[in-house]
Amino acid sequence: MIKNLTSGQTIATKVKWCDTFLSRGRGLMFRRAIGEDEAFVFAESKESVALTSIHMVFVFFPIAVIWLDAEKRVVDKILARPFRPYYAPQRPARYFVECHPSVLDKVQIGDRLDLGR
Repeated sequence: MIKNLTSGQTIATKVKWCDTFLSRGRGLMFRRAIGEDEAFVFAESKESVALTSIHMVFVFFPIAVIWLDAEKRVVDKILARPFRPYYAPQRPARYFVECHPSVLDKVQIGDRLDLGR
């Protein structure tokens, strides 16, 4: 479960950690939708803009992307649209969460999240 520690709101109850080469490479590509209670979490070994950038090639629906620093504070968030070639955080991030667009209303820059791990 992912919880916003700042507001107390639950962000997602079904969380998939993308920590294998295959799961990281596939992400949400070729899926048809993401549930309101689902989230995919990606973690890097250090904070970086380049390492946490994403693409939306072969993603057929909009998603919320939330970038977090090493302390799991939100450093950026965006509504990512299908088939766009590049999205990157405004500040270096160590984690990013891909989830349903409705989550954007539950998270603000500076909020701290519990990623459940």
